This record gives sequence, structure tokens and C-alpha cells, in this order.
Amino acid sequence: MKIGILGGGQLGRMLALAGYPLGLRFRVFDPQPDAAAAGHVAELVTGRYEDRAALERFAAGLDVITYEFENVPAATLEYLAARVPVYPPPRALACSQDRLSEKTTFRKLDIPTAEFAPVDSLADLTSALHQVGLPAILKTRHGGYDGLGQASINSAADAETAYAALAGRPLVVESRVPFDREISVLAARSRSGETVVYPLVENWHERGVLIRSVAPAPNTTEDLRGRATRKIERLLHAFDYVGLLTLEMFEVRGDLWANELATRVHNSGHWSIDAGGTSQFENHLRAIVGWPLGDPRPRGTAAMLNLIGGLPPVTALLAMRGVRVHLYGKQPRPGRKLGHVTVCGVDEEVAAGLRVIEPLVAAARVLR
Repeated sequence: MKIGILGGGQLGRMLALAGYPLGLRFRVFDPQPDAAAAGHVAELVTGRYEDRAALERFAAGLDVITYEFENVPAATLEYLAARVPVYPPPRALACSQDRLSEKTTFRKLDIPTAEFAPVDSLADLTSALHQVGLPAILKTRHGGYDGLGQASINSAADAETAYAALAGRPLVVESRVPFDREISVLAARSRSGETVVYPLVENWHERGVLIRSVAPAPNTTEDLRGRATRKIERLLHAFDYVGLLTLEMFEVRGDLWANELATRVHNSGHWSIDAGGTSQFENHLRAIVGWPLGDPRPRGTAAMLNLIGGLPPVTALLAMRGVRVHLYGKQPRPGRKLGHVTVCGVDEEVAAGLRVIEPLVAAARVLR
């Protein structure tokens, strides 16, 4: 069976690496051949997402198509879906690409979110701030990721500056959530409707970029896990979803508020490659080809650290017990995810490993 992947980044690379032991073959599509990390491990077709001749070359002979990049144009997916099955469903991706649609969907499914309002003018923003309150965050409705396309509004005097920074695009303003911690839940749903849910993950961000994840999230009750599971299951059923879905949330005094959807494999699930259960990448592939899903439960605790902008001394990391290093074959530049490190074991072993590794990773980190 041959699978096409739209987007040639590290997520596509890890999908291919997870699929080869299962006998799957891969072709990736990316507009930038020099930046396509997945092109090192799979057949690569290059072209613009609007180039139908290139899309025809890409689709020829494929059994199913998926994507690892959240900004693939909806028209591209619709064009390909008329020729080859595309999973996750394009309408789920379209929802996740529009922050207003995403928040509205959460509310329709009785999933709490921060207060929000659409903004198309400075007058809209001034009015909306009375609704959502301060402090707030102004965001582009489309195209932002890793903290891009956002401006903080801490007082009414900040509104004009924030609007000027993002003007010219559809916007949404959200109240800033006074969260206790950031949590994500990942789940896979197959073509038959079989569903598996991964343990809750606790995440830490710096300047909007994920720097560390720990799974299972510490200090988590069965009640909290159950509520998170019910939220993501509502989304899976609403979209008739197939593949891996991620719901990023804030924990606020014991409540869970939705932040964002990712209709693809997700950075906060990278720990699953090394933790002993079935990885998010393998379960995504199993789901889209119609195979039974694997057990997502890890054998212990896992922590994942992103390598961003620069690399720590890799040989020093490799010498440490319980540590796995994953490099993506990318050239360093500020803000670029170059790889990740996973530490697995019992709680005490993981904590001890992080005390040694985290300073090395932080010293090499170069954010935008």
C-alpha cells in the first residue's frame, strides 16, 4: 500500500519511518525541496499546492492521502479527494485552519473556551474588548502557528498597536486565560470507528513554541482524564474523523478549556515513539489504511524536549541512559525545530535525566 503525505516536514518524515516496518510505502509533496526533511526518507514530488499537474503526478498510484501540514489549501484537498481517499477529512482541517470556526465548533459541542469575538476593523476590536475583557490576545484567523500571527493586548491603549501589527487579515480576539497548566489529549479513530486515546500530556511553551512535554501528565485524576476523553471523542464523532487528532487545552482551576485543534500528528505526541506503546505516527497510519489500532499506553513516564534553533552536544546526550535522540536533517536557524530528545523510565529516572539534559538543550535553544 502506498500513502501520499502533503507536506514534507519532520512530521511526514516520522510518519514514513513509522510505516516502513509495516510494509507501507510513501510519497511526499512539498513546495520547497530543499526544506523537505521527509524527502530524505521517501519519494518527493515538488510543486505549488495550486499546481494541478504536480498534484496529478503526486496522486498517481496512491491508495490514500494524508497531510502533516496544517496550512494545505482546502482547494488542494478537495481536488485530491476526488481522486484518492483523503484522511483526516478535509472539513476537519478547514475548521482547524480558521480560529473563529474552531472556537465556534467548540462552543457548539459544549466544550468551554476563552471568550472570543471576530475582528474586521479597529472599531470591531474596541467593541470586542468590552465583550472579552482584558488582558486579551489578538490573532489572525488563518495561518498562525508556534506563536506567529498574535499580538498581546494588556490595556486599552495597546489595541491600536496590536491591530496595526496584524491588520489586513481576518482576525479574532480572545480573552487571556488564567490557566494553571497547558494540557493536550491525542486520540486516533479508524475508518471503522475504533478509537484509542493517549494519556494526557502536560506541555510547556516559550514564546508560543512548545519546548517540553511530559506524559502521562503528573497530578492527573481519573475524572480529569475522563472529561478530556469525552471532549475529544465529541470532536471525533462530529467530524466523522479518521486519523490522529490533537486537542490542546488549558487547565483552569480543575476545568478544561479548549485552545486549539490539530488535525494531524502533533509535537506533544512525539514521546510516544519511544515510550513503549503504539506511537501516534503508527496509529495514524493504521487508522487511515483501515487497520486495527494499537495500544497507546506507555510503559512508564516519558519527557520530550524540542531542539530548537541550535543543537546541544549530541554525543553527550547519546551517552545517557534512557535517552533517545531524533534529528530531522534540517539546517539550524532561529526558531526552527531541528529534532527532539526523549527521556523514558520511571518517574525518578525521568526527573533525574531532565535535570542533566534540560540545561544542555536550553543553552543551545535559539528562538525567533
